[in-house]
Amino acid sequence: MASEESFVVLVHHRGSIKRKTRSGVKFTDKDPLCIVVTPWTSYDDLVRSVLMKLGLEDAKQVKKFFYRIPVTVLQDTVKYDCFTISSDEDLQVMFLCRRQFPESGGSNRNTTTLATPAGSSSRPAVTSSFVPVYQPVVQAVASPSFAVDLNGSVGDDVRSRENLPNDLLGVAPLGVGDGVLGDPDEDDVEPDMIDDDNGDDIGASELALAAGSSSTGTQQYPPHFSSLDLDAMRQEGVSGHSVGFGVRDAEGTAGLTEFQVGQQFQDKDEALLSVKTYSIRRGVQYKVVESDHRRYVGKCSEFGNGCTWLIRLSLRKRKGIWEVKRYNGPHTCLATSISSDHRSLDYHVISAFIMPMIRAYASVSIKVLLNATAAHFRFRPTYRRVWMAKQKAIAVIYGDWNESYNEIPRWVLGVQLTMPGTVAVLRTSPVRVGGQVDESQAYFHRLFWTFLPCIEAFRHCKSLVSIDGTHLYGKYGGTLLITIAQDGNSNILPVAFALVEGENAESSTFFLSHLRQHVTPQLGLLVISDRHNGIKAALEAPDGGWLPPSAYRAFCIRHVAANFALTFKGKDARRLLVNAAYAKTKVEFDYWFDILQSEDLAMCEWANRIDYSLWTQHRDAGRRFGHMTTNISECANSILKGVRNLPVASLVKATYGRLAELFVCKGRETEAQMETGQQFSQHLVKSIEANLKSARCFTVTLYDRDNSEFTVAETTPTGSFSWGTYRVSLASRTCDCGYFQALHFPCQHALACCAYARVTWTSYVHSVYQISSVFSVYRMRFTPPIPEGFWPPYDGPTVIPGPDRRRAREGRPRSMRIQTNMDEADPNWPKRCGLCRQPGHTRCSCPQLGGSSQTGAISWHVVSVSSNYV
Repeated sequence: MASEESFVVLVHHRGSIKRKTRSGVKFTDKDPLCIVVTPWTSYDDLVRSVLMKLGLEDAKQVKKFFYRIPVTVLQDTVKYDCFTISSDEDLQVMFLCRRQFPESGGSNRNTTTLATPAGSSSRPAVTSSFVPVYQPVVQAVASPSFAVDLNGSVGDDVRSRENLPNDLLGVAPLGVGDGVLGDPDEDDVEPDMIDDDNGDDIGASELALAAGSSSTGTQQYPPHFSSLDLDAMRQEGVSGHSVGFGVRDAEGTAGLTEFQVGQQFQDKDEALLSVKTYSIRRGVQYKVVESDHRRYVGKCSEFGNGCTWLIRLSLRKRKGIWEVKRYNGPHTCLATSISSDHRSLDYHVISAFIMPMIRAYASVSIKVLLNATAAHFRFRPTYRRVWMAKQKAIAVIYGDWNESYNEIPRWVLGVQLTMPGTVAVLRTSPVRVGGQVDESQAYFHRLFWTFLPCIEAFRHCKSLVSIDGTHLYGKYGGTLLITIAQDGNSNILPVAFALVEGENAESSTFFLSHLRQHVTPQLGLLVISDRHNGIKAALEAPDGGWLPPSAYRAFCIRHVAANFALTFKGKDARRLLVNAAYAKTKVEFDYWFDILQSEDLAMCEWANRIDYSLWTQHRDAGRRFGHMTTNISECANSILKGVRNLPVASLVKATYGRLAELFVCKGRETEAQMETGQQFSQHLVKSIEANLKSARCFTVTLYDRDNSEFTVAETTPTGSFSWGTYRVSLASRTCDCGYFQALHFPCQHALACCAYARVTWTSYVHSVYQISSVFSVYRMRFTPPIPEGFWPPYDGPTVIPGPDRRRAREGRPRSMRIQTNMDEADPNWPKRCGLCRQPGHTRCSCPQLGGSSQTGAISWHVVSVSSNYV
């Protein structure tokens, strides 16, 4: 019995040839010779075995073998290319290919076919690189085939091609030469293509590959070697040295079809996309010979060097479609190099592939798109190319990037007609050409907009706003400024927007002046922001309307702590500063500040340079409502994250649609709560329940007859130990713990006083927490937008993006985010792979790189080849 590493060779000699046909040579021998071959069988041993089986050991000599590789398979049709075997090194190549062709098909698994060729030549055949081989529906593909040439057994009329019966279809050919009856010096012609035995001449344009044609539901894919690999095999294959082979996974080619003459496309772009995709899937390169508005001609890069692949497409003017006029295929060339990228995988092809993903989620990251592209095409493009593809896909879905700026003036007119009371202020700058102002064009400069429901809603929100900016991530840069308010149920609500060139003094003044004029005219308003100099200059302007007592300013403590950490390293010191800022009483603040002073006096001096009313809670007079950071703005940034990748016209339109959706959703929730008879928001009810649950044993003492001044002593259940005494004033709504005046609803001590005085605590809650106030925020409704075709006409200059807003055309797009200590990773966290995000390894050693069928990453397997084992 043959060993596991052996297989049976079925030998067809020239005496079995019946006749020559147009598509090859038919074999009629139904009883071929059987030879057991192992990886340790030498070329001379194989020749000797063949001659012994034929009984011609002393009368014949072998010239060469032909090694047949299938190029395409369609049901019971197989086409092959040939590789000449004439030495031990070539035989090792055959064994390596044999092991790399996994086949299914029952008893034929370890069977190889040997047949007599019609002829041979010294020209080596080449095989197609990255070409899928599909298993026939009925006939199982057998093991590598041999063709043995015994020169002289048949006349010279048998030439160029050969066929095998369907029950002996081979996967890899070999041939043998020099017989007894012929001239030993006669040159044989090596078959260029080996077809099936049906006698029909099947053109490449008629060949179509169908995915899923296997009866088992699977397809078999061959390995593909470059010419460099074969040369290395010949040099090192039997010398005892190992040679590394790059084996390309061809799994991504399932379902790929050849072009057909007469095949039609809607336009040239669709035709080019099909040609490029075909080239990528085949793993070969082609060059454009001719391309204009009427025709397109492409040839294989190896055209004239063994490959005849050519395609010609022309425009049919009457129908306005493109059609394949001529096609020579498939490719019969080898890949001459191994690369993880492909020249035809440009951003146009990638854009067409990622279009559904962009349509579903416009803010999908470039890394995700890059990995998906690599998984689909088996080539890994550059980051910049994927970024350009994403911008093109967004332009196709949401409109052109440049034309989007010119849509803004018409949108302003349309939204003001749709929702009367909407405020939209557009600022442009002149375009100068040759020192002269171009009246027909204007650069987009800034845009402020807000809607009437937002203006009305803010009147029922907390008397504070949070201002923050977020960068635009599309083709053109810029900054989106947002003003966020919060209702009594802790729901965030964007109330105003602005598109500006960046965060500076001029843009902040533009935004805040219109915000104060149109949205927030209330007195005593608090503005929470970071310490940006542009916002500082705008708020401190004498004519801006943001100076006390009209308005007050507060810093985000997270940004203050980040600035603090730039000067003083160490998390402990930063934590002490944050605890001092969150302290609701002066006693608590002094406690944390004294600890900070004991650490380093310079830290306290740094903190003392900032007015306490700007960053501490115990000095803000209750204006913060407990908000110490701009987190509500950061939450809004995450909500609007998807629109930051869109053209500006789509961005401003998205704010209208998303706000309308928000008003509907929150309005229904609040209305349902009102119908159940609730008096206060769910946020307040939960807070009161938490205060009641955390209440200890209190001893309440009344100090006036109006039931307004109390002292509350916290004691243990036995009364033997006191936790402290707090003064509570229900009239002024204050408590020594600081929570009553900071959050504007009763703390646990105030609740104890209300219970002692037998008064309801509901009268000491700020009106913003009432469910009726929350419902008033969303009472006004948005109206459906008027279709763009009915917008008023705009007769002003064409608005175009400024040249300074265009992102860099070369290199990876630069991140606009300013990194601070908040972006630093915890050193205690384990390192994670950048590809699979799992700890324990890096992306270079990621195990998923070896499994491209699961991760989609490109994998190059290394196969060691020696003279003893394949």
